[in-house]
Amino acid sequence: MTYCVGMVLEKGLVLMSDTRTNSGVDNISTFRKLFHWNVPGERMIAVMTAGNLATTQAVISQLEERTKAPSERENCLLMGATMFQVATEIGRLLRTSIEDVQRANGDTGKGRFTATMIVAGQIAGMQPRLFMIYPEGNFIEASWDTPFFQIGETKYG
Repeated sequence: MTYCVGMVLEKGLVLMSDTRTNSGVDNISTFRKLFHWNVPGERMIAVMTAGNLATTQAVISQLEERTKAPSERENCLLMGATMFQVATEIGRLLRTSIEDVQRANGDTGKGRFTATMIVAGQIAGMQPRLFMIYPEGNFIEASWDTPFFQIGETKYG
């Protein structure tokens, strides 16, 4: 059970997400779904996740690991020249994470390990940008015609 929304406005970006992973009469679990990284004065990048929790956390863990020793790794979040390059790399990580789990489990079916992500941010001197990344790793970008993306449960909005 997830609800995440990202919007492009004239003055910037707005991102919102819930924290609920499931619910029941006596079983309510929560987990963070909005993550962000920044270099003050240079860039701010945020990722929101929906879908299989293990899949989304595999991607977030890989992104986090890359920020721990930047001098030893090429970090797509902190060194990507454009938000398009950042979204491309996150899409690649999502696709390969899903493929790795399916291959390890001998599962060729689609759906069990899927996830969708919203990537948003701004690099100094450039416009804020918003992308929705699909499980296959491809993505679409928000525009003035379509200024928002929603992932997770669609029954809420």
